[in-house]
Amino acid sequence: MSASSTAPSAAFSILIVDDEEGICNFLARALKKKYAVVDTASDTVAAELLRRQKLYDLMIVDINMPGQSGISWIQSFQQTLPNTAIILMTGFANLDNAVAAVRLGVGDFILKPFRLEQMQAAVDRCFESLCLARQNSAYKHRLARQDGCSSIIGNSASMQQVNQLIARVAATKSTVLIEGETGTGKELVASALHKLSGRKGGFVPINCAAIAPELIESELFGHLKGAFTNATQARQGLFSYADGGTLFLDEISELPLPLQGKLLRVLEESTIRPLGSNREKNIDVRIVTASNKPLTQLVSDKLFRADLYYRLNILPITLPPLRNRPEDIPDLCDHFIRQLADALALEPITIDAAELMALQAYQWPGNVRELRNLLERAMLLSCPLKQLLPSSVFQPEQQPVMGFPLDWDLQKVQLQHLEMVLNACHGNKSQAAKLLGITRKTLDRKRELSTGENVRG
Repeated sequence: MSASSTAPSAAFSILIVDDEEGICNFLARALKKKYAVVDTASDTVAAELLRRQKLYDLMIVDINMPGQSGISWIQSFQQTLPNTAIILMTGFANLDNAVAAVRLGVGDFILKPFRLEQMQAAVDRCFESLCLARQNSAYKHRLARQDGCSSIIGNSASMQQVNQLIARVAATKSTVLIEGETGTGKELVASALHKLSGRKGGFVPINCAAIAPELIESELFGHLKGAFTNATQARQGLFSYADGGTLFLDEISELPLPLQGKLLRVLEESTIRPLGSNREKNIDVRIVTASNKPLTQLVSDKLFRADLYYRLNILPITLPPLRNRPEDIPDLCDHFIRQLADALALEPITIDAAELMALQAYQWPGNVRELRNLLERAMLLSCPLKQLLPSSVFQPEQQPVMGFPLDWDLQKVQLQHLEMVLNACHGNKSQAAKLLGITRKTLDRKRELSTGENVRG
């Protein structure tokens, strides 16, 4: 994806190093029209001072300068700045310089004299690669902070079924359709499918609703230079970047109808055709899609192609809303609190029994994402959960006090109370024990003493 579509141009910084003042001024004037930070240096000594003060995204460096050469200077710090892109320029082309440039892994090698268009194209390519590398790094970092597929938290029956289904279908090449409300964790499931698939390519996610309809075809398929107005250079699409890996199309319901037909063609033939090209390109991409809208209804309303729906729905996975699995909330809270405490460098918060019951009573329209955001706010603001949730969940309707027959002995009353709490916790023994202020082992022992049966497990 292009630099312009991935990050604002002003976010990038450039350092130009050349002993020719005219070259420095010429490039600085041109690049400052697009990039907010463009500095110049006439030699590596001045450049080193600037480098120690700022972290540059791109350095455009002349090779032949008085004193230290550009290549020697880059070699002195490159290991500490692997994410800085480099463009080398020289008026004296020779094999040694070319080999050195390759070994340095520079983004481009420009011969003087050059046209401004050449340099701008090289800069664009460097920033495009830089954006993709940073996106990939951010994604890997996010994935590494999770515990692989174990971060799909939940011991409820519905989530156990989801985890079993993920393990069963991950290794296939068939398309997967993940359906569920907003915030239920559809992208997490998609990334787990990719991680378990063994595919060597990358995981490339895209939200179909986040890209303008007139741009999404180019984003997906790429284009040739001159394919449309402002297409000043060719670029690959996301299908190409996902070759050998997985392309995750989130909110597939928002894909324009004309593109739905083109996606169907990709699924049927495993080929793509960039905009402006008359040649097909073979690809090996596993496609996973997701929707928070019922696609069957969209098919009935003629807003989604029926033939595409049937191709996408080969392996369906439906994620339950959080309100339907309240027994998973204690484990989710523990997971998010540990994760946030590490990420924010804050002390973990504790949740008391009343707060936990309130969390389970709340309907969670934003699902798991809303729960995580709530816990993050509570940690950042050092604020009790009671102040962040609707007061109604802390003030349930008054229930009649349940009495027990006078002829019941204490042991029978105690057992009845244990069973009431256990039922309120949806059978979650750990949670019930926590509410009762006892250990799970003690809970099991008391129930066994009262019933005479083995209730452990």
